[in-house]
Amino acid sequence: MTPKLTHFDDGGNAVMIDVSTKSVTARTATAKGRVVMQAGTAELIASHGHKKGDVLAISQLAGIMGAKRTADLIPLCHPLPLDSVTVTLTLAEDQPAVDIMATCKTSGRTGVEMEALTAVSITALTVFDMCKAVDKTMQLTNIRVIYKDGGKSGTFIAD
Repeated sequence: MTPKLTHFDDGGNAVMIDVSTKSVTARTATAKGRVVMQAGTAELIASHGHKKGDVLAISQLAGIMGAKRTADLIPLCHPLPLDSVTVTLTLAEDQPAVDIMATCKTSGRTGVEMEALTAVSITALTVFDMCKAVDKTMQLTNIRVIYKDGGKSGTFIAD
């Protein structure tokens, strides 16, 4: 049997999923991603030498703010009361890059994967925006959910 996309009714119209009958449970999701850059750009970030300010701190704040606005950005996404949003940024050791991880938590009827993905995406976009004047070659890569827990489908851990 072919899986059915859940955001469409039988007539093919877009719908917001009715979660009113689902149980409220504790839900957590973690996403990660990476911004790959030139070595000089990573050095500029590490030395806090960027004229726009602390790239990592500003990008972290943008990611938290982004998670809180997910339902405004993603059509058909339920607005969720977030209990916790954490965003961490680290300079990668294996290549010039910034690694981003975001974890979102809520008690609700639907998961927080979209909030975690939005946090990572907005964080990565902010790193790009702050550094684009010195590095137009940056790449936002490998943004994905790596962990999810709660709700009927249980726990997911990426390989």
